[in-house]
Amino acid sequence: MYPADLPDADFRLLNDWQRDFPLVPRPYAVLAEALGLREDEVIDRLRRLLAQGQVTRIGAVFRPHVLGWSTLAAVAAPVERLAAVAAVIDGYAEVNHNYEREHRYNLWFVVTAASRARVAEVLDEIGRRTGLMPLDLPMLADYHIDLGFDLGGAGAPRPAHQDGAGAPADAAALRARLDARDRALAAAIESGLTLTSRPYADLAARAGLDEAGVIAGLARLLRLGVARRLGIIVRHRELGYTANAMVVWDVPDARVDTVGRLLGAQPDVTLCYRRPRRPPDWRYNLFSMVHGRDRDAVLARLDALRTQLDLADLPCRPLFSRRRFKQRGARYALAAGEVRA
Repeated sequence: MYPADLPDADFRLLNDWQRDFPLVPRPYAVLAEALGLREDEVIDRLRRLLAQGQVTRIGAVFRPHVLGWSTLAAVAAPVERLAAVAAVIDGYAEVNHNYEREHRYNLWFVVTAASRARVAEVLDEIGRRTGLMPLDLPMLADYHIDLGFDLGGAGAPRPAHQDGAGAPADAAALRARLDARDRALAAAIESGLTLTSRPYADLAARAGLDEAGVIAGLARLLRLGVARRLGIIVRHRELGYTANAMVVWDVPDARVDTVGRLLGAQPDVTLCYRRPRRPPDWRYNLFSMVHGRDRDAVLARLDALRTQLDLADLPCRPLFSRRRFKQRGARYALAAGEVRA
């Protein structure tokens, strides 16, 4: 059975078009032809899936630390204050994800901004306002980050990134290749493509470009690796994958790249990246995300991964999510003075 009892056309739409979205003036017409539907039917289906929360947007996923800076942060909130602390965190437009997870550090959130300095300011402000100093865990290397998700179940392992582990130094080299048009386009697509027959023309109006320039510009960002993918961004929980575990690993530093690449190549690991240890409170340096229909399915898959990849000797801990306080796409291009969501 398809996730959330999706009709066949909805399943194919969401499963097949999470990446390689058509870079043509009328992309929804291309989807319609593939599905045997009319263009307006595809647009109506996507509008409904957005309204139901199963889709967040049709847009791009960008490589971290190219357009700006981001970090994963966590605080240990007293249970009786957890909702209030989460509300403070959610109040920042720079916060795009905020989850309660099963750990002493129970609120995990992502801060994204145009500069490393602004990210630091947000963390400092949250610390002052809540009395809880966040762990600051910026990405050191990524082994798989594109947020794509096989709704039909795990398939064959995917290949590692062609350029190996992505690191901030690599991101800086990409950043140097961007021009003003690239940045204007990346800012304009943060809110996603419109559900109209010519969405790239709408995007062009927002970016101050023409339609052909937008299509060529997105192709360039994908070719450079600045954009990891262009397509439909789904929400796992609303599609029936209700168990979400951030599995954290304590890996000897000499092995972390090897282990990260192994985990990142597995089809049901949706994210895998290296972050710093923060002794004495935080010992883990490798993070991987595993989703499943229920808790037992995630734990069974984690056990299988440890056996199949010969990782049984490495301490790890699954931090299951309990509550989602906030989830949306990253926003690097905030308006001047904008600090609230």
